[in-house]
Amino acid sequence: MILTVTLNTALDITYRVPSLRPHTSHRVTEVVERPGGKGLNVARVLAALGHEVTVTGFTGGATGRIVQDRLTAVPGLVDALVPVTGPTRRTIAVVDELTGDTTQLNEPGPTVTSAEWSAFQETYEDLVPSVAAVALCGSLPPGVPVGAYAGLIRTAKAAGVPVLLDTSGEALRRGVAARPDILKPNADELAELTGSHEPLRATRDARRRGARAVVASLGKEGLLAATPEGRWRATPPTRVRGNPAGAGDAVVAGLLSSLVERLPWPDRLTRAVALSAATVRAPVAGEFDRDAFDELVGRVEVTTDVSAA
Repeated sequence: MILTVTLNTALDITYRVPSLRPHTSHRVTEVVERPGGKGLNVARVLAALGHEVTVTGFTGGATGRIVQDRLTAVPGLVDALVPVTGPTRRTIAVVDELTGDTTQLNEPGPTVTSAEWSAFQETYEDLVPSVAAVALCGSLPPGVPVGAYAGLIRTAKAAGVPVLLDTSGEALRRGVAARPDILKPNADELAELTGSHEPLRATRDARRRGARAVVASLGKEGLLAATPEGRWRATPPTRVRGNPAGAGDAVVAGLLSSLVERLPWPDRLTRAVALSAATVRAPVAGEFDRDAFDELVGRVEVTTDVSAA
C-alpha cells in the first residue's frame, strides 16, 4: 500500500474551447470534473498502474463531497480524507483546442483550524506504519503550519517508511531539512530553494540541504536525478503537446511505484518520463494515455551524468 497526502485537495474542472482569446466570451465544447490536488492525481495514476493506494488530507463542503464521491469510482483506492469546515477548492484548466495550450486558475484552499490539523496528524500517524511509501504533495492550505511537511517526514522516517516530497516555497525549504528520501522539484522550485539556475549545481546543493535523492523536472528536457547511487538524465523521445496539468504528478507516481517495486534508478526514471509524457497526451490531470505510455517507455533515453560525478 502506498500513501499519498494532499493537504490542499481540489475539484479539477477542465474546459475545452475551440480557441482561447482574452476579453471575449467562449463556447465550451467539453467539461470534465475530477478529484484533484497533486496527491490525488498521483494516487489515480498509481491505481491505474495496479498499486493499492490510500489518500489522506483534507476535504470539506459540497465540493469536498463531490471529490469523495468521485474517488469511490477509482479501483484500488482507499479514502482516508479528514473533514474540515471550509469548502474544498476548485481548479480550472482551460484547454485551447487550436494550440493545445492550457490556462490554469487555482483557488485558495479552506482555512484549517488547529483542531482539524491535530485530527489529520492522528490519522496520518495511524496510517504510516502500514504503508510501503509516502508521498507528500502540493501546497499548504491556510492555517496549516509552514513546517507541516517537515514534521510529517520525520514521522514517516521514524516508522522506517520512505517518503517523497513534492512542494514549493517555504514548505519545501523546511521540508528538505527533514531529510526526505526523494525530493521532486521542478526547475523553478529547485532554483528558488538553492539560488542556482544551473540544474547540476542545484541538485547537488539540494542534496547537501538534506534530501537523500533529488529528481528535478526540467520540462521538455525530461528529468535530472542526483542520488547516492549516481546521477542520470532521462529525456523523452519527442516533445509532447497537450495538457501539462498533472505531468509532474505522473513523475511522482512513476518514482513511487518503481521504488516499492525495487527497480534500479534508470528504470525508475524511464517509467517517470514515459508516464509524464503520456499524461500530457491525456485529456485531464490524474490520467495517462496507456497506449502512449507503452509506446514511449521503450524510447526514453537515460544517460549517466558523468559531468557532475
